[in-house]
Amino acid sequence: MKRSNRLVALTNFFLENPRTHTQFPYFVSQLATTKASISEDMDIIDAVFRSEGIGYLRRTTGAGGGVKFIPACVDEKNKCFVEALRQKLKDPVRILPGGYLYMSDLLGDPKTVREIGRVFASTFSKKNIDVVVTVATKGIPLAYAVASFLNVPVVIVRRDPKVTEGSSVSINYVSGSSRKIQTMVLPKRSLSEGAKVCIIDDFMKAGGTITGMINLLEEFHATVQAIGVLAEADDEEEERVINDYTSLIKISNVDMKKKAIDVHFGNFIQ
Repeated sequence: MKRSNRLVALTNFFLENPRTHTQFPYFVSQLATTKASISEDMDIIDAVFRSEGIGYLRRTTGAGGGVKFIPACVDEKNKCFVEALRQKLKDPVRILPGGYLYMSDLLGDPKTVREIGRVFASTFSKKNIDVVVTVATKGIPLAYAVASFLNVPVVIVRRDPKVTEGSSVSINYVSGSSRKIQTMVLPKRSLSEGAKVCIIDDFMKAGGTITGMINLLEEFHATVQAIGVLAEADDEEEERVINDYTSLIKISNVDMKKKAIDVHFGNFIQ
């Protein structure tokens, strides 16, 4: 196989299998070439990945040596995307009762959702994550986008048990914004004991829903490694119950009468 063909094949493999450790003999066998040629090919791919702000190849040596692709966008590229997102969300017609924003059109756009997933995955790429967890329903597309870059499964927490999912664990929690008692359910078979979890949600006000998820995950002895929210409400009247999280957008000063809203960058860039 010519080098140009190998480069295409290798690039496609890495993009389709992020964070997957693969030993060099696999590539030598699949591409019918030498280890030295594969190493040179990976030098080229790694340089392009880094220059384009896509990520990088992490190589290890020794008996179990190999390579894995780590998705990691540069901060400037992430910031440009979030700025474009911020401009779209500034439109006053998006204001909904209760200080929420209409975001269903963005969450229904595959390209936008994929880029949101890329930003979160880039932020969490160095963390040890086994599964992405979200609560039904609007956080589901975001969770799948993040999981595709982290190459891990998705687990969905629901409000009501499903007979098709077998026995479940349920908890009651207090919503941070409405102060109402609500229920969360997670099937026993959906999450392994002691799993390392990344929580993804579309919107956070006081953080009651995420706190409920954390409490539910404790029943599985799971460890929360990261929390990502697309948008958070910056409301001084609401006491935030979650502190350690990453947000892309921060919404404040929602004035329904004047149809005015402030949309700022979240804390995703430190």
